[in-house]
Amino acid sequence: RGLCFLIVATMSGLGLNAVQLSPHVYWVGAMDWNIRDIHGFWCDRGTTYNAYLIMAEKITLIDTVKKDFHDELMSRISSVVDPSRIDIIVSLHAEMDHSGCLPRVMREVKPSKTYSSVVGKETLESHFYDPEIADIIAVPDGSTLDLGNMQLEFLHTAMVHWPDSMMAILRCDGVMFSQDGFGLHIATSQRFDDEVPLHELEKAAAAYYANILLPFAHIMTKATTKLKELLPEVKMIVPSHGPMWRTNRAWIMDKYLQWSAQTPTLKAVVLYDTMWGSVDKMARAIADGLAAGGIEVRLMRAKENHRADVIAELMTAGMLVVGSSTLNRGLLPTIADNLQYIKGLKPKKKIGAAFGSYGWGGGATKQLEQHLKDMGIKVVSPTINVNYVPNADVLKDCRASGMQLAGLLKVHCGRPDSKL
Repeated sequence: RGLCFLIVATMSGLGLNAVQLSPHVYWVGAMDWNIRDIHGFWCDRGTTYNAYLIMAEKITLIDTVKKDFHDELMSRISSVVDPSRIDIIVSLHAEMDHSGCLPRVMREVKPSKTYSSVVGKETLESHFYDPEIADIIAVPDGSTLDLGNMQLEFLHTAMVHWPDSMMAILRCDGVMFSQDGFGLHIATSQRFDDEVPLHELEKAAAAYYANILLPFAHIMTKATTKLKELLPEVKMIVPSHGPMWRTNRAWIMDKYLQWSAQTPTLKAVVLYDTMWGSVDKMARAIADGLAAGGIEVRLMRAKENHRADVIAELMTAGMLVVGSSTLNRGLLPTIADNLQYIKGLKPKKKIGAAFGSYGWGGGATKQLEQHLKDMGIKVVSPTINVNYVPNADVLKDCRASGMQLAGLLKVHCGRPDSKL
């Protein structure tokens, strides 16, 4: 093991330090300042890959990091302890940003035992086809792992957000290792939630929930309700991405319950794209009518707004109004991309409408209507479809349609007499 540490220290001599979170827990993760796209999710402030070291009698590493950040992980571990003294590795989640260098770390530190959930072991085996992975021990839900002078408890949280997902609790320090639950994609030198402005955390956390966890909202409601019961004992929630929640623990759980409920609000997202400006004019007129009717509006041209931002806005809205020019008897690619992405994330309790333009052949608006229906969004207003360029009368109709939609949204939200 001494030779092993020499090799590891030589490879990871980056001079990076761990951050102590509690009497026995250290953050030893990695900062990815420059990543911008995570399988379709635009992260304009990067992300972190959080890993944790528990300095128990049996020293334990919770998760590893993305493969390219191995040396950063080992450097931070080395600032606390000789990596060869790690007795146990726990994999809470098998996705590559948390397990990418797991086989290599296992070979280097040679832990006595490595643990994951039952599905986690199967998933890791299918990821790596590595003999090291075959030795992983699967732990059942509710089981407890003896770390010598303290205990680590496991909670299986399937589909938060993968089938293998698992959380862990170190009660002696009041720390909950929540893996992807309560995470957010943001790279920051501040490690704790109360060091970052709350409005920045809310924006990042909402985007994270909308783009990653929204399809599992019903599961998130049950999981969050159960986890919230542990708050008197849990003093810190440490996720797999982003800062640690030590002050706003109840706040982020309440936000999860709010986002999971998907209660419709007096807010409409008008998503559109245009070829020569016709649909842009229509979109602006509809948005103006919605606003005049007392609705908060987000006017979002697909070409200028990333799909991740669109779904983040839609998650807290009650209506989606979507428009497109006709291209080759179909939708503009930017609109097709957004609608396919939104469909996969399964937003609920929305109503909607469609509008568009065409030249010598139509097709876009019918496809928009079908997309809305396929997403479970009820089309509540007649579609407006204009040939080439809208004249003043058409734009007047668009604004009137927006006002009508405002009234329908108020009824949908159970607030027919409401004013913004």
